[in-house]
Amino acid sequence: MIYTLTLNTAIDMNISCSPVTPSVVNRAEHTEYCPNGKGVNVARVLGHYNQTAHIMGIFGGFTGRYIVEELLKEKFKVIPAWVNQPTRINIFINDGEHEYKLLNPGNHVDDDCKLQVLQHLDVLNEGDQLVISGSLPPGIESRFYDEILTVCREKGCEVILDISHPVLKELIKQEPLLIKPNDDELTEIFGLEVGSRQQIKEAMTSLHKAGARNVLLTMGAQGLYFSDGTDIWFCTAPEIELVSSACAGDAALGAFLSVWLRGGDVSEALRLASATGADVAASAGLGTFSRVEQLITQTETVKL
Repeated sequence: MIYTLTLNTAIDMNISCSPVTPSVVNRAEHTEYCPNGKGVNVARVLGHYNQTAHIMGIFGGFTGRYIVEELLKEKFKVIPAWVNQPTRINIFINDGEHEYKLLNPGNHVDDDCKLQVLQHLDVLNEGDQLVISGSLPPGIESRFYDEILTVCREKGCEVILDISHPVLKELIKQEPLLIKPNDDELTEIFGLEVGSRQQIKEAMTSLHKAGARNVLLTMGAQGLYFSDGTDIWFCTAPEIELVSSACAGDAALGAFLSVWLRGGDVSEALRLASATGADVAASAGLGTFSRVEQLITQTETVKL
């Protein structure tokens, strides 16, 4: 069974409008609300590709209830840990010229809620996979990741990490099944430059030596790379008109896992990931995945 864990869930509010002008009233032309959080997105994409995933996360207030209710409508099993303060709302604005991202750090998580999260991990069994995605809310320190990974190790559950916290550099020593950094995170967390193919190969080697068993590297319009420690694959990205880059990396990960975790072909997994990420980037929120079949024809993979 696949589980996802999002410690800092959110509602994404995606706004389309005319070019933003300061000091005047700017009116939205279209607004969409989307239950969000990186692990939530991964689960929703897995579900779209007929892979069952259960959702764990922290939720609070009227916004947290909205997210849980929407996920239940989509027939997901949700295992919520609750806090009193409302779950955050993130705002993404596309004015036809620029994309603006206003991210809320989230509200404080107390010790009782952290205990709820750890207790929920009791459902994990040997052979399961736990996808840990997203940022940490106030009140949760990076050592909480170690507590989670300790439980997973005791349970025989594989871990997939998609986090942008500097502690990732230490966590990969615990040999997670997969990590999914983007190019900025490789530089900021590991000090690795990926401006050329040779640098990417060297970065992959460095990550494997540090403990990562498999690496999925997303680079937006520059495509995706995957390394299993022996071989490296590259997949191109389709050209799209950007609406919102929010959720695109999460969608790519979910699509990749829907094939790869079943033992499917890496090239097929990468092409689906690339097309799905592009479709989401051309949509508000996760969108409807209606263009994936067309976009996948614009992708190519090669083993380096």
